[in-house]
Amino acid sequence: MHVLIHQVFRIFLHLGASGLVLLGILDSSFLFLPIGNDLLLIALIAHHHGNFFICVLAASVGSAIGVLLLDLVTRKGGEEGLKKLMSQPRLSYLKKKMKQHAAIGLVTASLAPPPFPFTAIIAAASALQYPRIRLILVVLAARAARFTLVGYAALRLHRQILQIANSTGFLWLMEAFSALCVIGSIISVVRWIRRSRSPSARRAKV
Repeated sequence: MHVLIHQVFRIFLHLGASGLVLLGILDSSFLFLPIGNDLLLIALIAHHHGNFFICVLAASVGSAIGVLLLDLVTRKGGEEGLKKLMSQPRLSYLKKKMKQHAAIGLVTASLAPPPFPFTAIIAAASALQYPRIRLILVVLAARAARFTLVGYAALRLHRQILQIANSTGFLWLMEAFSALCVIGSIISVVRWIRRSRSPSARRAKV
């Protein structure tokens, strides 16, 4: 298993900035890949210091594109669509926060690490008709700030990071993390498929 994970990670490393864009799109839209972009960003910058700015930009743009894809789906469904994705208490809480401090909530979600509900906040903002352009720009700026800090940490601690990455314990951790991502992604995709089914389609099957 660790051989497969190692190979997949090597593929993303080989893709470089393109891999960061791809992973950012997947992580910020419909799949479950917590801190995946952070880990790849750290690895790329630790190996190639000169790519700091392009890597930060690629990760930020990928995340913004993922948010755009999520927005295109959730904005059409509106509040009714959100009811299919989360409980009523959680929806009521998000509605209140979005009305009072939407931008602050988006910035916090973009900066905070898992398990902060980034996808839920983005979906709520889109469904409650927060302006799309403003949404993308806020997320892009906040993600750029986050990835800049992560990248700076990689520059300062690159020797220690490379030692950890080559350790057996890290490989086992990555195996557990990958399994969690697969399970979480399957659940996420199933939820989005169920949500996308129209009431008329469900009635037709009855």
